[in-house]
Amino acid sequence: MWSAKRHALELLHPYARPVDLAADPALTSFATWCALAERHGNDWRAWPAQLRHPDAPAVAEQRRQLADRVAFHAWLQQLCDEQLDAVTTAARAAGMPLGVVHDLAVGIDPGGADGWQLADVLAQGVRVGAPPDDFNQLGQDWGLAAWRPDRLAATGYAAYRDMLRRALRHAGGLRVDHVAGLWRLWWVPPGGGAAEGTYVRYDAEAMLGILALEAHRAGAVVVGEDLGTVQPAVTRGLRGRNMLGSTVLWFARDDNGDFVPPARWPRNALATISTHDLPTAPGFLTGEHVRVRDELKLLGTDVAVEQARAAADRDRLLTMLRAENLLPEPTPQLPAVTVASVGAEQRTDADPALPDANATPDDGEVVVAMHAALAASPTRLIGVSLYDVLGEVRQPNMPGTVDEYPNWRLPLPASVAQIREDPRVRRIADLLSDARPRPGDPPPPGRDAVGQVNQSKRAGSPRKSA
Repeated sequence: MWSAKRHALELLHPYARPVDLAADPALTSFATWCALAERHGNDWRAWPAQLRHPDAPAVAEQRRQLADRVAFHAWLQQLCDEQLDAVTTAARAAGMPLGVVHDLAVGIDPGGADGWQLADVLAQGVRVGAPPDDFNQLGQDWGLAAWRPDRLAATGYAAYRDMLRRALRHAGGLRVDHVAGLWRLWWVPPGGGAAEGTYVRYDAEAMLGILALEAHRAGAVVVGEDLGTVQPAVTRGLRGRNMLGSTVLWFARDDNGDFVPPARWPRNALATISTHDLPTAPGFLTGEHVRVRDELKLLGTDVAVEQARAAADRDRLLTMLRAENLLPEPTPQLPAVTVASVGAEQRTDADPALPDANATPDDGEVVVAMHAALAASPTRLIGVSLYDVLGEVRQPNMPGTVDEYPNWRLPLPASVAQIREDPRVRRIADLLSDARPRPGDPPPPGRDAVGQVNQSKRAGSPRKSA
């Protein structure tokens, strides 16, 4: 696909307006890496030694020799910049106050362009990951490069600041992946496994302060992904700067492991059912996350134990959704009927229908109820994944794997045209629109002018006839 696109773009490039490379040294450096990668491969660590630093004289000579390719790749970045600006404009014109919220990854490919340009402030050889937890019992090795805290401080955090400015240029918000990494990161040593890592601390006041300053300058909201093994200082730090945290349905539990009602979720948060690193809603309900982790040998306990835990978690979820009137009660079980004939008349004797306590609800209805839980929460933002809505059981990314699992390569199970016509998409979109109307929109059916919900029409509630 990229080969075909690149060929078409190369045909168009001679007609494009030239890019002023002198005006943006960082863009020039990136375009130089792209041109060198075409000749020497995508991992700069395998390049000739004289090309492994962007300021080396040999790199300057190669930039001169490859001027056409450098200009081409700079033009591609200019096109991306223009397209991002157009997307942001279109989103806001469509009534999205924030426009587009961009994602800031926890790290970068150490052999890629960022690793080459920022080598002086990165810890060479170590990889970023996470210690063992319930979902990833062997720990996680993400294979990403880590900032060196001493080099960041020595350079006045220039690389970090510049990265934030670029990320926020066309963003109404920024989601910071693994925001706890501003406080400390799990470093996996060369040759070691994920569980053999250790935490390395950063100057959180400086890291968070620069983030707050750049977001303020851009007029953007910040969402910190504060999931997993997170210190209380992380949550306090986000709250103290009016940044949003993350509330994920799977983790919204009390000390007994029961799911917390959405009304008790924090207001300053982005609420979602799952994340790209966790099971999808259908995957959780079917136990797919246990099956695939067992297949990939990622479980630290017996599979039967994990299956029992998954079944118990499902029951706890259904209990919470029913208690909140977000999921209909079990389908009534019709009793036996006795018909007696008396002359020309017939008489029917039957007890009222009773709920079947053992009935298993349809997974599609449970998925709708889970989205209703998001809508019922007080969180400032809610996020929805098409994987959940369209019934995909496979999660997009499986931490702890590289080639063993098709990470980030799973297509949606429907085309764009099919998604537009899918009744599941329309049902959940209507549910969320009714719960979170835009300013100026008329109140939907079942909601009065001040936004109070008619309880008989809450998603999943059984409707009562007069």
